[in-house]
Amino acid sequence: MGEFLKVVKYNEALQKIKEHFPAGQIEDIPLLEAFNRVCAGVVISPEPLPAFDRTTVDGYAVNAEDTFGSSESLPAFLDLVGEIQMGVKADVAIQPGQCCWIPTGGMLPEGSNAAVMVEYTEKLGEDTVLIYRPAGPWENVMQKGEDIADGQEVFLPGKKMRPQDIGLLASLGLTSLKAFKPYNIGILSTGDEIISVEDKPQIGQVRDVNSYALATAVQACGSNPRIYPIVNDQFEDLKKAVTRGLEDNDVLLMSGGSSVGIKDVTIDVLLSYPDSELLFHGIAVKPGKPTLAVRIGKQLVVGLPGHPVSALMMFYIVCAPALRFVPAMEIEAFMSMNLPSQAGRDDFVPVRLVYENDRRIAIPLLGKSGLMSILSQADAYIHIEYEKQGIKQDDMVTAYIF
Repeated sequence: MGEFLKVVKYNEALQKIKEHFPAGQIEDIPLLEAFNRVCAGVVISPEPLPAFDRTTVDGYAVNAEDTFGSSESLPAFLDLVGEIQMGVKADVAIQPGQCCWIPTGGMLPEGSNAAVMVEYTEKLGEDTVLIYRPAGPWENVMQKGEDIADGQEVFLPGKKMRPQDIGLLASLGLTSLKAFKPYNIGILSTGDEIISVEDKPQIGQVRDVNSYALATAVQACGSNPRIYPIVNDQFEDLKKAVTRGLEDNDVLLMSGGSSVGIKDVTIDVLLSYPDSELLFHGIAVKPGKPTLAVRIGKQLVVGLPGHPVSALMMFYIVCAPALRFVPAMEIEAFMSMNLPSQAGRDDFVPVRLVYENDRRIAIPLLGKSGLMSILSQADAYIHIEYEKQGIKQDDMVTAYIF
């Protein structure tokens, strides 16, 4: 298998995967299905929000000038000329020296430009209101279009929709959204030693962790995983499984069978397809060096290491950036210790993030690279670039949230 080796640096591997990743498609989806989906176009407001001047308090609509100078000892006396009904257009016009009752959210009547909270008023008889506090122009009022203007850009492409975002679209009367269509990602675990998670492993056997971890990671990136049955290291069995995975999906992720070994038939299978091209076989990184990628026609197959920690880390490092419609969250932190690195390769180190003395600290989770429990404790990972020989204590680093 040595003749197939085509080791590249991390940046080149990531670029090749992005180049051969299928282009994202766009679909219209109902608003109630838009949670966690990513906006694929500019959303323009079709109307102002609010559509009319409205109050934010229960009280009296007034002309602000009529309240100037009022106080508890010298209140303003205003004539009460009616009240505003909710849900209908205001049919009252305020003249100088007049006011009308208005509930929260009511439409401000013509001639008024402020509202006085009921707590600062007193009703005197049936048609007089005492104002004990002055109101400035547009006080306690949300003006037409103050929230969102007519024709305003509400969201840009790349916005991940949260409940409050969906609520905003609903308030504008928008019932659908142009969103990026989730990718279908096939997940295929290979290896004679891999068994189902329900089974008890015998000596030399390991449970199929990768199908579960990778499927969840794909979901976290906003796409649809499809898990296939475990397949052994036989050429014909593996080719049937790969063929089915390519037929059903946009991209196929394989785990296991990417290291150099006598039983490794993964590359033989992948390169047996017409119009196939080995993009790389090996990345100068730690962990996860034995990672490969093959183009088959217009489709992409990524072979991840069989080891669960390496497989999941390599997914985050080279697959997730191409798969995500929204970049991973990045957080700055101070390094808790000196961390050496081998020049000539990119190191990716899981870290735990804590606060100490009002500073965010990144604590490397060191130990044997194969410990899944270490990765489970991690909040993020840091990247030590290949030309560096490490990071010093108290250096500022960028932590990429899982």
